[in-house]
Formats: sequence, structure tokens, C-alpha cells
Amino acid sequence: MKALTSEQVLQERKTTDPNAVTSVTFTHRALSDVSCLGEFKKLERLDLTFNNLSSLEGLKPCVNLKWLSVKQNKLRSLKGIEGCVCLTVLNAGSNMIQSMDDVSSLVRLRALILNDNEITSICRLDQMKELNTLVLSKNPITKIGESLSKVKSITKLSLSNCKIQGIDSSIKSCTELRELRLSHNEIRTLPSELTRNTKIQNLDLGNNLIMRWSDLKLLSSLVNLKNLNLAGNPVAEKDTVAKKIKKLVPGLQIFNSKPIDKVMKNVTVDADDNRLVDARDDDKKKGQEMKEHKPNVTTKERDEENTIVTDPVLEKKSKRKSRDLKDRPVMVTEEEGIKKSKKVKHEEETVRIDATENNENRNDKRVDDDNDGRLVGKKKKKVKSKASGSSAVQLLSPEAQIGLGGESAWDV
Repeated sequence: MKALTSEQVLQERKTTDPNAVTSVTFTHRALSDVSCLGEFKKLERLDLTFNNLSSLEGLKPCVNLKWLSVKQNKLRSLKGIEGCVCLTVLNAGSNMIQSMDDVSSLVRLRALILNDNEITSICRLDQMKELNTLVLSKNPITKIGESLSKVKSITKLSLSNCKIQGIDSSIKSCTELRELRLSHNEIRTLPSELTRNTKIQNLDLGNNLIMRWSDLKLLSSLVNLKNLNLAGNPVAEKDTVAKKIKKLVPGLQIFNSKPIDKVMKNVTVDADDNRLVDARDDDKKKGQEMKEHKPNVTTKERDEENTIVTDPVLEKKSKRKSRDLKDRPVMVTEEEGIKKSKKVKHEEETVRIDATENNENRNDKRVDDDNDGRLVGKKKKKVKSKASGSSAVQLLSPEAQIGLGGESAWDV
């Protein structure tokens, strides 16, 4: 057991007058007893982060205390805090506190931070008329209930990583709410009362159980919404959700931790099968369609075009074979000459067909040969669809850190 002494406080503040001490910081000191602080009647700010405190009873005499941080200690309750009637900011995160009832009488509180504890329910906060920040993330809280029904002043509320199954109707009373964090819970639907919170700018619903698009339509009422996270919900796995959200909330700037304009710039929706494709692939597809609809040509021009061999290696080979055949002495009968002539013709046709198939595999040019090797449009589209689908998967694959919520750490 390590106790803080008055001498240590005076020495730290370089004074001999207890009334001259208004601010004290003793962090990472393994302190378990701070009852000596009751002697400093003018104390307003106290930081006891990272110590071994198991009780706040020693702070009862600190009636003028306004700012207190006792996070990362060994507190199991907030008993004794009710004496600090002037307290406006209380941070008791990362302890083992099981109930928050002891703070209900602190009517001047503006910021209450109790994340990473063992709190199972939210007490009535009716008397806290000035409360604007409430952080209760990482607590086994199952419901909000009516605890917020009279807290109209609240602007920031975090209940991430709890066990909340639904957003209760009392949320409608928080008409000044601007940030609402509810990630990593068990929420399936959004209540219609949420439409009254029109000042919300940041809404985190990541990693919940929202499945239906119809549950999200009420977001259109949140006209000030700038940042929305739905990553980790079944509804967010649908390909068209980004495009739909943009139409639903035109003023949205960030969606699933990415700038929505950047997402919409790189991704479009294919009208044929309603799948997402890469915009660059879409441009290539349009260019190919323009080639398919080229002007009609005469039969003579088409025949001349079909005789062109596009592969330089095969073209040389064809010419060399033709030249060898031409230069060879004619020492054959008429019947043999006819056979050889047919054989040469067959070889030239084979070379031309091989070149055509080679070009098809490289997707370099389309060959309009009606008899031997036409590349059918549907086949081309099928290959293209596979490539574009692969691009879509790569583009939309979620990053590891997207939608994880995390500890709320607002500066207060």
C-alpha cells in the first residue's frame, strides 16, 4: 500500500500553502491512498491516471474539484464521488466499476467517461442538464432504456462494443446529438425515432446485424450526416449499397471510413446484371462496342481484309513456304501438280486460321471470318465479365481495420 502525502503535493507544486494548490498530477505512481488531498480546499483539477486506487472515499472533502481522471486504476465502484458536487468532467475508464449510480447526483457534469468497465445498465441521468458527452463503450450493457429521455443537451454518445440489441426510443430526446457510436453490438433495426435526431453528423453502426435495405431508408432524414459506417453488417455486403447510400444521403462525405466521392469515382453499376465493375473496364467495353458497330464495307474489301495475316512470325513463315514452293523445279506429273497445289492452299489456310486463333487468345483484334473463326460477341462479353468481376472484388475488398469501432477517446 502506497499513500500520497501532503508534503509530496506541496513539493510537487513548489509551495508551502495548501490553498495555493489548484491542480495536481500524480500518474504512474502505484498510489493506493490519496486521502491527504482533502486538505487542499482549492483543488480544481486532479489527474491520478495509472495508479492502484480501489476507492474514491478519500476525495469526498474535495468539494471544489471540477476535473478528475482516475482511469486505469482498480476501482470497483464510484462510492465517494458524490461529494464532488462541482465536478464537470469525470474520466473513470478502464477500471472494474459495476455500477454508475453514484454519479446520478452530479448535476454539473458535462462529460462522463466510463468505458472499459463492468457496467450492466445505464442509470437515470435526468438531473444532468448540462451533460454533452457520455462514453460507455466496452461495457456489458444490453439496452439504453429510458436513461436518456431527459438528456436533451447530449451531443456525443458512445456505446460501442457493448451488447445492445436495439436503439430504444429515448434516443429521440437527444435532439442535439451530433456523434452516435454504436459499433460492435447486436442491433438489427433502426427505430423510426432516430429521424428526430436531425443534427447527427457522425453515425457508426459498423459490425451489427442490420440485414434489410428498408431499415436504412430513414437515414434520408439525417440531413446533416457526413460520416456513416455500416461495414460488417449483412446489408453492407450487397454490391450496390454504396450507390444507394449516396442517393439516400446526398451530403455524405465518408462511407465505411473512405471518402464516398472516391468510391463513386472508381465504381459504377452495370445496368445489365446490376453488378459492380471497375470504371476503367467499363470504358474499355464501350470502346470495343464502337469497334463492333463499324460502317458496312463492300464484299471485295471484306475479302481483302480476311486475307491479311496479322501475326508477323506466321506471316513470314507463310511467305517463306510459298516462295519455296514457287522456286522448286517443276518435275511432277499433272496429277501430282494438282495435289501439291491443293496441299499448298491448305497450308496457307491453316496458317491463316492459326493466326486468327492466336489473335483471339490475345484479344488484340476481332476477325470477321464468317466461315472459319468468327469471335462471337457473347463469348467476348463472357470473358470480359470475368475480368471485370475480378476487378470489383479487388476494389471492394474491405480493409482489415475498416469498421472496427474502437475505444472512444474524445478530448474533453
